[in-house]
Amino acid sequence: MKFIYPAIFRQDTDGLYHGYFPDLDDCLSTGETLDDAIENANEAACNWLSVELEEGGHLPPVSDPSDLTLKEGEIIRNIAANIRLFEGYDE
Repeated sequence: MKFIYPAIFRQDTDGLYHGYFPDLDDCLSTGETLDDAIENANEAACNWLSVELEEGGHLPPVSDPSDLTLKEGEIIRNIAANIRLFEGYDE
């Protein structure tokens, strides 16, 4: 199943990129480049969503990117996380 959540990225003074998901508590990523941070965000979102689904949690609603307020220097990207649902998930 594919889930798409917005992530917000910014570059710090040391040049590293940091990302977070407004909808996924404590789901963060870092990378030396924006592409690295996006790739790491994808992995972080997959892990976060997998754990939530395994524990029977409810996934948070997805924010509309146009509703999010960005600070100066921040950019937003939609991150697609493909999760393979486990057998018996729907039972």
